[in-house]
Amino acid sequence: MSSSILVARNLSKVVSSTEGTLTILQELDLELARGTSLAIVGSSGSGKSTLLGLLAGLDLPSSGQICLMGHDLASLDEDQRARIRAEHVGFVFQSFQLLDNLDALENVMLPLELEGRHDARDRARQLLERVGLGRRLLHYPRQLSGGEQQRVAIARAFAAEPDVLFADEPTGNLNSHTGQHISDLLFALNQERGTTLVLVTHDERLAQRCKRLIRLEDGHLIENRSHPCSSPFSAC
Repeated sequence: MSSSILVARNLSKVVSSTEGTLTILQELDLELARGTSLAIVGSSGSGKSTLLGLLAGLDLPSSGQICLMGHDLASLDEDQRARIRAEHVGFVFQSFQLLDNLDALENVMLPLELEGRHDARDRARQLLERVGLGRRLLHYPRQLSGGEQQRVAIARAFAAEPDVLFADEPTGNLNSHTGQHISDLLFALNQERGTTLVLVTHDERLAQRCKRLIRLEDGHLIENRSHPCSSPFSAC
């Protein structure tokens, strides 16, 4: 389709409900270059999280095409899509989704061990030190604050050096000060590693830091624009 890292064409998602057919997304087009950052914004029920799941290959569209890293996701079975995600995609969720029975180091090591990497422990330690948790390696999620848990989740997401990182309300459960720190960390790692960042957020300040912004309303794309500032740390 193109040399872009992520492309969606005529993307629609329709589901059946007790009230009849419900259109969640309708004929959406999107194209992202490697290393860019995109914010998906809109009110609750606008289709933001549905779009994120489709772009990441967690769900299939009712019609249209999604091409991720040159792969047409609709033409692949679930095992093949899972392999694409394992090789190219990272996730950060609002609810952190850490494993309670693993400490911080083990949570970050897990995706690396599943890859069979022999440097899993060293790599996980380096990432946790990078996100400011070098002294909290052996702490379990219940012993960490919300901001610290999200930093572990970010380290885990970047552990496998993903080409695309999808973040669903990454600051939604955090206070404004901690959320600002998490935002700074996401964009710093985005720049350092050239990872394409796609995030869903209700936070307009966070959205304005992205190079691209799209706004959804009732499943329709009503705004699609680029920001003039080149740095996510600059005021637009």
